[in-house]
Amino acid sequence: MLRIFNTLSRSREAFIPLDPPNVRMYVCGMTVYDYCHLGHARVMIVFDIVQRWLRASGYRLTYVRNITDIDDKIIKRAVENQESIAALTERFIGYMDEDAVALGVQKPDFEPRATAYVPQMLDIITRLEKNGLAYKAGNGDVNFSVRRFPGYGQLSGKSLDDLRAGERVEVDGSKQDPLDFVLWKHARQDEPFWKSPWGNGRPGWHIECSAMSACLLGEHFDIHGGGQDLQFPHHENEIAQSEGATKQHFVNYWMHNGFVRVDNEKMSKSLGNFFTIREILKRYDAEVVRFFILRAHYRSPLNYSDHHLDDARASLGRLYTALKNYPANARDQPDWAETHGVRFRDAMDDDFNTPEAVAVLFDLANEVNRSGSLNLARQLRSLGGMLGILGRETAEFHQFAPGGGHGRDVIAASTTGMALVTAMSPEDIEEKIEQRSLAKKARNFGVADQIRDELATAGITLEDSKDGTTWRRA
Repeated sequence: MLRIFNTLSRSREAFIPLDPPNVRMYVCGMTVYDYCHLGHARVMIVFDIVQRWLRASGYRLTYVRNITDIDDKIIKRAVENQESIAALTERFIGYMDEDAVALGVQKPDFEPRATAYVPQMLDIITRLEKNGLAYKAGNGDVNFSVRRFPGYGQLSGKSLDDLRAGERVEVDGSKQDPLDFVLWKHARQDEPFWKSPWGNGRPGWHIECSAMSACLLGEHFDIHGGGQDLQFPHHENEIAQSEGATKQHFVNYWMHNGFVRVDNEKMSKSLGNFFTIREILKRYDAEVVRFFILRAHYRSPLNYSDHHLDDARASLGRLYTALKNYPANARDQPDWAETHGVRFRDAMDDDFNTPEAVAVLFDLANEVNRSGSLNLARQLRSLGGMLGILGRETAEFHQFAPGGGHGRDVIAASTTGMALVTAMSPEDIEEKIEQRSLAKKARNFGVADQIRDELATAGITLEDSKDGTTWRRA
């Protein structure tokens, strides 16, 4: 049976859906005003693995991941760029989708945008006001009264007094209590607004997820996920406003993936160690990035460094090398009765333990190398497919070129400075191999060796066999 670590109970629990075999899952998505970064990549990949495994386990999943397309950062960036909010958000939604496709992330069933659910947000705020949990402040905002909601702090595990003393408490004289949070912001000059019973304004950040999840999944559903940074205050506030409005339990299982660090330091723009997905993909194959992320347990901190990415590339290369004699179409549904299939399922049923599942793949690769079994190779590809990896031909993986492989120099930021990577195009490499072949036929072995050395210097390894010469990038 699948067991999930529930942040709310702080323990692993047997997963029992509300309406089996149907499962409903909501994940907090991106605020679209800039390129997605490595932290976003982790959220996308972690919950892509979760949704893949739920479906593979026979559940009928409805997966919702929202898009925040209105908030303070979006408004500020649109003003800076002298463009409309719609133009800004549409552009970065497009970039987000491109990044997701590159990383092998499958589309959620629904991707609601906050601006399309304002009437539903107003309805929740009205219900909260009726239940005595919302009030209009002197500055025109509508706030949630935290101290009137008995269960506040259950997700973060903090008491109100602990939270009151915390550094993150906002000081605002218009609030009845510093812990209170904004449900509806009064209209400010030159900002977008919607009409409401409390005057023109726009929604606060937290209310959007309560509205969208309730509309698409119901007021009580199975799984709610997101990054650990959202546990407090965002998810804590979601519980308060949802349960305060409906007077029923909101979510059964809360899942949070761990933080991303860079060379053991918190990733931040101020530290200069902030990487967008696009910057990373200039230097590393997207499947390597995916593999790097799933080699760590989703709840553990993820430490990014060039060394760890290089190690992930080499490790994934070993799995692909075991499949070099087996085409990519040699993939089927896994054999769950086979020994490795049993171990893989046990790992994934143990709170989506991808590190253990990957260890099973390496054991299976060793068996393929030892026995040459087509059935085991097919099993390796099929189990890899459960994680969204090992879907390409071995040569295609090994021939990845940094920067897209267009034979140009790529300057990319690394964790140790600026790295210059020269990428020979596949066409250039094939031409060199042809020249070497002609030299060998003419018995000009010195020239042939010179070409091999030249390619080796460029990071290209040649492998000669009776069927010809193949190549891969070192």
